[in-house]
Amino acid sequence: MSAAPAPLTAADTILTGARVRTLDPAHPTAAAVAIKDGRIAAVGEEWDVRDWRGAATEVIDLAGATLTPGLVDGHSHPVYGVEMATGVDLSDCRDLDGLRATLAAAARALPPGGWLTAWGLDHNVFAGAPVHRDLIEDALGGAPAFIRLYDGHSALVSGRALEAAGITGPREFVQRASVVCDAGGRPTGHLIEHAAMDLLTPVIPRPSAADRRARLLDLLGEMAANGLTGAHVMDMENADVPELLTGIEANTELPVRLRLAPWCMPGVDKDGLDHLIQLQRLAGRHWRVGGVKFFMDGTVEGGTAWLEHADCHGQGTEAFWPDPAAYTHAVHHLARAGVRTATHAIGDAAVRHVLDTVELLGDAHPSPATTFAGDASRHTSVRGARYRHRIEHIETVPGEQLTRFARLGVAASMQPTHTAYTRADHTDAWSRRVGEERAGRAWRCRDLRDAGAVLVLGSDWPIAHHDPRQVLATARLRRPAGEPGIAPVTPGQALTGLMALEGCTSHAALAVGEESEAGRIAPGFRADLTALAVDPVTAPADELGTAPVRLTMTGGHITHRG
Repeated sequence: MSAAPAPLTAADTILTGARVRTLDPAHPTAAAVAIKDGRIAAVGEEWDVRDWRGAATEVIDLAGATLTPGLVDGHSHPVYGVEMATGVDLSDCRDLDGLRATLAAAARALPPGGWLTAWGLDHNVFAGAPVHRDLIEDALGGAPAFIRLYDGHSALVSGRALEAAGITGPREFVQRASVVCDAGGRPTGHLIEHAAMDLLTPVIPRPSAADRRARLLDLLGEMAANGLTGAHVMDMENADVPELLTGIEANTELPVRLRLAPWCMPGVDKDGLDHLIQLQRLAGRHWRVGGVKFFMDGTVEGGTAWLEHADCHGQGTEAFWPDPAAYTHAVHHLARAGVRTATHAIGDAAVRHVLDTVELLGDAHPSPATTFAGDASRHTSVRGARYRHRIEHIETVPGEQLTRFARLGVAASMQPTHTAYTRADHTDAWSRRVGEERAGRAWRCRDLRDAGAVLVLGSDWPIAHHDPRQVLATARLRRPAGEPGIAPVTPGQALTGLMALEGCTSHAALAVGEESEAGRIAPGFRADLTALAVDPVTAPADELGTAPVRLTMTGGHITHRG
């Protein structure tokens, strides 16, 4: 096995009695792991770690649990999300009557003059009708309300809220965004994209710094309890985030390792790009700034996904950047400085433009193929160590674009649990918007893997729940775990158990250039580890979705013990 030489000092922790899936092709399985100073010191059988025991070594018997490299959420918003997920959770509302009843109850509980904030509202609640404040206004009892739809790119606000923000008609924005108005120019309350929603920022009550800190730590604790050891954080919306994280680490350890990518929005100039480059130097023990996040489009349901052909409402033919060439220039400026980029691209035209942008760099030559564990019956070759660029979401894309990911060294980042907002019979809002052909190629996870792409899996919390067990299970089932009565969405895109595990471990490491220290269980690698009561590769996916988490460890620190 891959045991290290006899130690000069004892290990801090030894994990025994495990079924270890190392994802190291040279030594794929083991039974015990020794950890020292936040790194893996030895991997092998029980006798391989015996000499690492000392008087102060904690020995933990995992009693047959399966130990894997630490699970990573490849796309999440834990810091910004504690503000996004504020107020009433509407994710269980299935129709307009249920929504109105929930809002009415919340409005009755408000103090005088209080704001009603809510999140997680599914577009399907409106059953194809336009999103309009008139549908909920009387249920609010006159309260100002700001309600985020589930996609995070749109909101429904009440008349009192519009009045408080001084919104009386349409607005012009540097980026694609809109204050939706009726034929008479009256705002409907539907705000599409970030710039429009930001008009409410000055008037909506915000949590205090102490509240944000407490809620973030609670959230990260919940994530660790579900098995997460890391997250690729696709924002750094507030300038005080480094200060917030530094303050937390002055007193404790972050339960989840965070890698943050601040946003780059249309209108940025050279100074703004250079500032993003400078931010890459910021880091703490369990957090760092690593990369920059772009938006090439918005969402299908909001009519802002950039499509090669218009959606059923004649929308979706414009990019989020009014001048797509300016996006290309910005990506190239950052790439020349060695900065990684991640671009939100949902529609087929958006995905194509991002791939075109990388191809125009002319230097997108990944290192020679490196073999990682693939399907149980074979190994899958993926191109190696320099995935400078990645695309987020990729909800619908034609076949001719798939092979470009591997050829250009562009990682694909996808969220299997987003399929819960669609239906196999295409009667949902997303499918109706894009039409039968494009709905038939939804979330092509398996096709991308089979085309040789690196595929990172995540949740996009708070858009979907952060539980990685649900991500792993849904990637295999193409429906929610534990709900066999729901028909799977594009079932041909299901991943194998090993492919799904790689998406939260080895491929997540490849996508951010950490394959030499993360994504495997091997000596010298970070001691980010997850132990589940079942084998995530071979256990029935419905069982995996709620399998007990026996242990979570980040940087050698136990963040959850089941």
